[in-house]
This record gives sequence, structure tokens and C-alpha cells, in this order.
Amino acid sequence: MTGDRSEEKGTAMKLARIVAAGVAIALTLSACGGGGGGGEPAASSAGGLEKTQLLVGVVPVPSSAPLFIAEKRGFFKEEGLTVKTEIIQAPQAVMPKIANGSMDAFLTSYVSLMAINDSGAAKLKLFQHSQEAAPNVAGVVVAKGSPIKSAADLKGKNIAVNVLAALGETLTNAHLQEAGLKPDDVKYIAVPFADQLAALSSGKVDAAWLVEPFLTAAKKAGGTQIIDTTSGVTAGVPIDGWGVSEAWLAKNPKTAAAFHRALAKAQQIAGADRKAIDEVVPTYTQIPADAAAAMTLGTFSMEADRAGVQKLADLLHGYGFLKNKVDAAQLFAPQGG
Repeated sequence: MTGDRSEEKGTAMKLARIVAAGVAIALTLSACGGGGGGGEPAASSAGGLEKTQLLVGVVPVPSSAPLFIAEKRGFFKEEGLTVKTEIIQAPQAVMPKIANGSMDAFLTSYVSLMAINDSGAAKLKLFQHSQEAAPNVAGVVVAKGSPIKSAADLKGKNIAVNVLAALGETLTNAHLQEAGLKPDDVKYIAVPFADQLAALSSGKVDAAWLVEPFLTAAKKAGGTQIIDTTSGVTAGVPIDGWGVSEAWLAKNPKTAAAFHRALAKAQQIAGADRKAIDEVVPTYTQIPADAAAAMTLGTFSMEADRAGVQKLADLLHGYGFLKNKVDAAQLFAPQGG
């Protein structure tokens, strides 16, 4: 048993290092080639665009795929746009760039967008939806051989989440309550996704909330998923989309329309052709092609279900993660914008 445990721990840590290295490589590539498009002065272009060079913050997860599909297929070029990307880990960290105009748009979870608006740090709009949940896109995992077999067994345990008071806690809390527990029956610990497998195998945490591609990596390392946090009571929850500031929309209406047209075309392809996603994911995440093809994906629909967004907003407010109630309809940029 001791030998099996050591082998399991070694495998988990190796997988964690591979995923972490991929993120690090992506960060290095973005630093070398990302450049800044946001500082371009206003200029008239063939299409009358307010600006033609954009810097977009992307997270190395499948939800960013539509932007890279648009780039690969020339949709931005067709609209007279040059789009450069910068790898980001959390929208909150790039709010200064959004505020000063050096970054134009970014991938954001609905939770982060609402939290930023609630904090007063910025006034943001959801510009284009990306992905909503499907079964097994995110879940709570325990190490191989753990005595924890169900949500009810988590009472008094530590659960790793990538960010406190965000999507992971929100979804997990909903399932804990369904199992008869209260949110304060567990303790959440902030651990970056890339470090969670090692935290599980070392016993630093009892369980971890993971999303793809980390969820698949954990299962391959022998971990057991005990809660599917994107099914049941939280089925179809909206995950993320592209955010922009209200000020940017007002200043760049023609550019916004062009950018939206290109993204929307790519979103439609992502929703209809899984292979289109698989082709681009390795280019910005450093996830091998075979691993990308094995990942469970959510649904890439054209628009978010507004009722689902409102349900998520109400959960966030109910758990005290938002000070103010949210009218979900006010989160979205005007159609075509």
C-alpha cells in the first residue's frame, strides 16, 4: 500500500508539473509576442473603426477557444482588426489595464464580472457569451483511497478552490446544501489549479474543486470525483464569456461591432464543431492534442440563458459573495455591441 501511495503521489505531482509548465510556457509566449495593442491612438480605417489593434486577455482554458478560432480563420482580419493576446489568470488582476485602456477585452467568468461590478472597481458588460456548464466540466475530487465518498462526507473537511468566494465555492455550496450540510461545515482553501493535485496527494487538502483540463488530469492520476458541480442543482450554469468596460463600448462603437461580429462567427463554429476547438486549444494552453481531445467541454452557445445567469447571481448574493442584488439583464452589452 505504501508503494502504491508513493507511485500515486509521484504520478499526481508529475501531472501537476506538466500542467503548470504548460501555463508557464503560455505566459512566456504571451510575454514575447503579446505586445500591447490597447495604446494605439484613435485613427480612421477603411471601415471607419475607432481603433484596429486590440489587446485581449485570455485564460488558458477551453472557453478561450472561440477567439483563437476567429484568429485562425481570418475573421478578425476580415473586419480590419489585429488582435493580440495576453495570458491572464484572473480578471481582477487586469482591471488597471482595462481602466487605462491598455487592454480592450478579456475572458471572464460570470462570477468575476459580477464581483468586479459589485466592488465598484469597474463597470463591465458581458460582450459575448462563451460557455455554459455541461455534466462533468467541473467537480470535487478526492485522492485515490480517500474515505470521503460523497458530499455528506465532506463535513469538517478542507476543500481547495482556485479563488475564494467565487464560482468553485458557489457551485460546491449548492451541492453541500442539497446533501444536508451548511457552507460553513467545510473550510475552503485557495490553491491554484496547477497545484491542487499535489495538495491532494500530500494531504494538504481533503478534496479539490477542479475544472478542465485539471479535472481530467486528476482522474488520470487516480483521483475520484465525488461531486459533479455542473449537474443536478447547478446544471447548465453559465460559466464565462468576453468582458469589456462600459467606457470602452461607448468610445469604440464601430470597433466593438466589428470585434463582436468576428467573435460571434467563431462562437457559432465552436458550438457546432468540436474539432475546431481541439485544433486551437493546444496553441494557447500547451495542452497536448490528445489531452485536449479527451477533455469534457461545456456548451458553446451563442447566448447565455438569462434565467441561469440570474440564478447564479442570486446564489452569489445569498452566500454573501455580492453585497448588492444583481439584475442579470443589466450585465449584457447591447445586441450588436
